[in-house]
Amino acid sequence: MRDFGAGFGYLVQGQKWVGRHGRWFGFGLLPGLVTLLLYIGAIIGLGYGADDLTAWATPFADDWTSPWQGIFRGFLTGLVFALGLFLAVITFTAVTLLVGQPFYESLSEQVDRTEGGDVPESGLPLWRELWISARDSLRVLLRVALYGILLFACGFIPVVGQTVVPVMGFCVSGFFLTQELTSVALQRRGVELKDRLGMLRGRRMLTLGFGVPLALSFVVPFVAVFLMPGAVAGATLMARDLTGEAHTDQKRSAPVPAGSPHPHPYPYPPNA
Repeated sequence: MRDFGAGFGYLVQGQKWVGRHGRWFGFGLLPGLVTLLLYIGAIIGLGYGADDLTAWATPFADDWTSPWQGIFRGFLTGLVFALGLFLAVITFTAVTLLVGQPFYESLSEQVDRTEGGDVPESGLPLWRELWISARDSLRVLLRVALYGILLFACGFIPVVGQTVVPVMGFCVSGFFLTQELTSVALQRRGVELKDRLGMLRGRRMLTLGFGVPLALSFVVPFVAVFLMPGAVAGATLMARDLTGEAHTDQKRSAPVPAGSPHPHPYPYPPNA
């Protein structure tokens, strides 16, 4: 559970970072506001159309007597809307990051800069970064869709569908939210999607500690927009931990014991 607490700590640190750097907080709000307007329209459309979708998908229930038809279709309508919200929580981050790639790239670089050490840069043109981000997000969303279908099917299991499945849904959401957010910093470091997923699986509790509270908060309307800048900042701090940079910087900044053969905190001259 220590790693779970550490993950939540990075989320809190990210929010504190943007709180101390108000200009970057405002800078990071813009992509989220644009994406939020698009998603509000989509969710409203789902709310109006879920009943018709359920009725179209269950023609065999047309002749059922009341109240069984209403109960059955009402239950399915609830599941459809819940699945829509689940996908909205997952895809919101991916779409926002894609829309705001230049914004969040700059924010992430600034976090690295204030933390000291190197500030990695991809060196790729913007169009290439956007292409890689879109390609990787699509791959992740396909995985999420598969999990979503499985969880949707498990929702029909009595008791389990109303207890275990929602918990699993938030865990899946949290994992992939963390993957999307850390990708901003890790992509600059040249870490491929496969390796990024491997890093997060290797620190699963750290990943869930960061992502699950974020997924829970994203269910509340408008909260996602205001948490996104801090989430990107916190994910950058977490990426430094995953790559070992945070520990390296701590060693470099640590005081040198008396009699050390290297009076400079670096083992070699910086320009060597």
